[in-house]
Amino acid sequence: MEAPLFQDLVINGERVPHTAIAAETQNQNAPRAKAAMAWRKAANAVAIRTLLLQEARARGIEADCRQVGPGRFETEDEALIRGLLDQVIDVPEPTPDEVRAEWQKNPDRFRSPPLWEVSHILCACASNDPQDRRKAFDRAMHILATVEDDPKSFASVAAVQSDCGSKTSGGALGQLGPGDTVPEFEAALRHLGDGEVAPKPVETRHGFHVIRMDAIAQGRVLPFEAVREAVASAMERADWARQARSFVDGLVAVAQIEGADLSVKGEGPLEP
Repeated sequence: MEAPLFQDLVINGERVPHTAIAAETQNQNAPRAKAAMAWRKAANAVAIRTLLLQEARARGIEADCRQVGPGRFETEDEALIRGLLDQVIDVPEPTPDEVRAEWQKNPDRFRSPPLWEVSHILCACASNDPQDRRKAFDRAMHILATVEDDPKSFASVAAVQSDCGSKTSGGALGQLGPGDTVPEFEAALRHLGDGEVAPKPVETRHGFHVIRMDAIAQGRVLPFEAVREAVASAMERADWARQARSFVDGLVAVAQIEGADLSVKGEGPLEP
């Protein structure tokens, strides 16, 4: 990415190096062909970070770098921003009545995890080989058409065609729960009902899967006492995020900013 194509980022007279924005683009989701989108998102994130660092230094906050993982400590910038947010954000513990009221808004949100009985037929391929992927996809489409025409043939087709070890059990994977499979596979499961076959092959790093949902055991609604602490914690995180966003909006409102557009609310990385 050639930085000279993009406008300089200047925050309250402080010019931010292009290298800082280029490094931040690695953390932004954007199509590979849209470098300008990635740069814009990175510039906005760096602008917010710069505003927070300027405010922390203006308040005389000192960096107290804490350990955040095995062998990993905060950077000075991370410690300064944490120190600033610790100073300006005050999240009171919600009362028992407030927690219960939040839960009662929709108890159905709090369920035990579902269990899925799943079978699949894998057409394996090398994900970095376009020709191999095309062959695997075409084979998966042919298999899908076969099992749609004759649903009872799924197990026998899997026994012959699948590239997964589950072929010996007719493609059956047994009971699965959230987190047991790769994200793309799980996402497909969440859209299937009992006995349904996914309408198109699902691609993962392993190849293309023809997926059948054999049975679903929906998670039960959990009683209040079982989720009370989780609800309270979620309320505190939401309150923290609202206060942090409001604080940043206040800094943006009085700042002189060139090279970034922070007019869209919610832009930029802030976590409790």
